Amino acid sequence: MAVLPVLIVFMLTVAVGESAVTNVFADAVPVVSVSRVEVVLAYQYRTREAEIKKDFAQAGLTNVHVQYARMGQPPQNIGMGRDVPADKAREAIRLAVKYNLGVGILLPERLFPPRFITIASSNYDDTVEYLITQDTLSKLQDPALSTEAFHRLYRDLTSAVIDPKAPKARY
Repeated sequence: MAVLPVLIVFMLTVAVGESAVTNVFADAVPVVSVSRVEVVLAYQYRTREAEIKKDFAQAGLTNVHVQYARMGQPPQNIGMGRDVPADKAREAIRLAVKYNLGVGILLPERLFPPRFITIASSNYDDTVEYLITQDTLSKLQDPALSTEAFHRLYRDLTSAVIDPKAPKARY
């Protein structure tokens, strides 16, 4: 029963070419720009979850999962996948600055699914944390950056070799 659709796609691919078949089926399936956003916030925000999710939704980040740190301030990091559009990435950075008191660490995009964003995750250690300055963060927030340029800069900032024995500046 499931063989018939596969056979039809195969026959169309052979007859009209792969790109034509791909375009026909691609039009029917909408592409989600960001598949999931995971956020860890300070415990003080637990009573404001509806407001926070609304803020994320207004930024176009709708599939948001919020957790709360029981003690202390979560790490000021952000990580995103390679296919997150630049405008959504800038919104995620803006919201991370607003709700997590800043962003001082980037996590490499190779660690994440293509359209995934994490804010304030404690799942990563200092072997994959890339400290950044506010000037560097401002460069990532530049609205003139295309998605390709944004991710090129992001990869450049998170591709240096980290010396695990070097002293770390802590946030």
